[in-house]
Amino acid sequence: MGIEKGYIQLYTGNGKGKTTAALGISLRSLCAGNKVFFGQFMKGKPYSELKAMDYFKNFKMEQFGNVCFVGKEPTECDFEDAKKGLARMKQVLASGEYDMVVFDEINTALFFHLVKIEEVMEVLDLKPEKTEVILTGRYAPQELIERADLVTEMREIKHYYNTGIEAREGIEY
Repeated sequence: MGIEKGYIQLYTGNGKGKTTAALGISLRSLCAGNKVFFGQFMKGKPYSELKAMDYFKNFKMEQFGNVCFVGKEPTECDFEDAKKGLARMKQVLASGEYDMVVFDEINTALFFHLVKIEEVMEVLDLKPEKTEVILTGRYAPQELIERADLVTEMREIKHYYNTGIEAREGIEY
């Protein structure tokens, strides 16, 4: 139990699967006996993964957002949610209480200027040696790509959304 040496992993790109990959590695970590905190930026919908807390006592998930604004301009509320989220993630990471800490959609929050790259880097500076950090979202800034130990880009080749298929419960949310 516990992680001997924690690294920073970053999942980015326009393809589907970034949050799904973060959930997958979280499951693997939980099943190894680790404690995971999963913070979701820009999300406030009742995604199915929120129910994971009912199944895993070592899993905590919090959302820092409300209905997604993608395609619209962010509101003052969106900025406030992101700032509160980053403050919470700072508290969580600095506590050393979790073996894995996920910053879901942090790249996208940065892209929309909801938080500043300098603020995110300062939070990452607090990472305990034995904590694995996962960063997700499209549009990863070069500073985070350079900071990460592992970077994976999901590239869309074909997506059924383009044929009019809507998001499905248990698959996309």
